[in-house]
Amino acid sequence: MRLYAETAWRAARQVAADLAALAFLLLAVWVATAVRDAVLLLRGPGEDLAAAGDAIGGAFTSAADSARGVPLVGDDLAGALGRGTRAGADLAEAGRTQTAAVDALGFWLPFALIAVPALALALTWLPRRVRFARDATAAARLRAQGRAGLELLAARALVNQPLPRLARLRTTDWTDPGTVATLADWELRRLGLRASRRP
Repeated sequence: MRLYAETAWRAARQVAADLAALAFLLLAVWVATAVRDAVLLLRGPGEDLAAAGDAIGGAFTSAADSARGVPLVGDDLAGALGRGTRAGADLAEAGRTQTAAVDALGFWLPFALIAVPALALALTWLPRRVRFARDATAAARLRAQGRAGLELLAARALVNQPLPRLARLRTTDWTDPGTVATLADWELRRLGLRASRRP
């Protein structure tokens, strides 16, 4: 598998593009991590609210238990204090709900901040790199096959080269070894590969 071109300029451009793609992805991960840390700071108020609700509920529960021992009005007083216990439980639940929402946001927002750039690279940069690797590997194999491979590369050049360039060949004999070699070399150079060895 040929990942990079053989010509220096094309290979340098490919390496630069690969490094830029990697840097873009690492930047996305860094931003996502920073955003996650900032979002998780919002857990504090929810945790404080839950702790306060638990404390209030516990205080009212303890007071209600003590009030039951008061003669005549103990049960009524315990019932009234029980509403404070329920209010504390509601407050604690609100705090836990807020904390859970922050946790969900702390997961999904960084996930999106990484997934979107990764998807963009997968749709733009990656197909080009795969296509180059596939085409360059196949062309290098054809080049190594000698005359038969060069003829296939020459046929490919007839399709890929601009018409004005083909017109400069000034030949109608497409089987001429010199013409075949020239066309094959054009196709190889288009892919960033070295020209074939002329016989």
